[in-house]
Amino acid sequence: MNIPTTWGAAINGFLGSQRAAGLPETTIYTRRQHLEHLARRIGIDSPWTTTGTQLVTWAGEQTWARETRRGRRTTFRAFWLYGIEAGLTETNAALALPRVKPAPPLPHPTPDTVLHTAMRRADERERLMMRLAADCGMRRAEIAVAHTDDVFEDMLGWSIVVHGKGGKRRIVPLTRGFAAILRDQPYGYLFAGDEDGHLSPRWVGKLVNRLLDGDWTIHSLRHRFASRAHRVNRDLAVVQDLLGHASPATTRIYVATDDTDRRRTIEAIAS
Repeated sequence: MNIPTTWGAAINGFLGSQRAAGLPETTIYTRRQHLEHLARRIGIDSPWTTTGTQLVTWAGEQTWARETRRGRRTTFRAFWLYGIEAGLTETNAALALPRVKPAPPLPHPTPDTVLHTAMRRADERERLMMRLAADCGMRRAEIAVAHTDDVFEDMLGWSIVVHGKGGKRRIVPLTRGFAAILRDQPYGYLFAGDEDGHLSPRWVGKLVNRLLDGDWTIHSLRHRFASRAHRVNRDLAVVQDLLGHASPATTRIYVATDDTDRRRTIEAIAS
């Protein structure tokens, strides 16, 4: 389905302003996806004639998860604010969208059996994607842009530079064995493709998700990493650093508490 001309020009103008403001390409890519989906589906020729009621009605018809709604609302509010500042409209239709409360903490780590089954089904490239998610806690967007130059050795051992949200970088240690596998890859992006030379985050997610049984996803592999990392050292700050979270509250959502810990706590209280 084609994007109406007025929508296309408005989206390109908005993304140009976002790029000029220094937003990372990962954020710009995500916002383009949000806005192009809206432009194709809402059935209105111009964003600047869209009313708040129409936008709320359309958003209410979508079967989005709560966090998806939060992300779309953020994009839409920024887009219509750009329209006002650029003199393209006098009304921010997105202000009509209700605030979406964050989802309550609900860790969702992929079980070992599901991961092992997926690994057996996968080809070499897909196994590498899953290992970066499950063993390094990387997001699909971070996996998509991983490059052989990101793997390095210092006095403590091998690590990988992860290019995270908001242009932030973090260092995640690697085992010697996994570092050797990454170093053996051909020079360049680990997953070459048509998105500026690498695969798109969406395609990385699609490749991995189709290998995982049930409702498990590439993101649940990141939850698995967080839960296993916390089980090893019990330090939420370390896990937060490895995941690249700005807030420990976000990290807490990812960490599943081991049932043996809860049982040990109850037994200690009762003794």
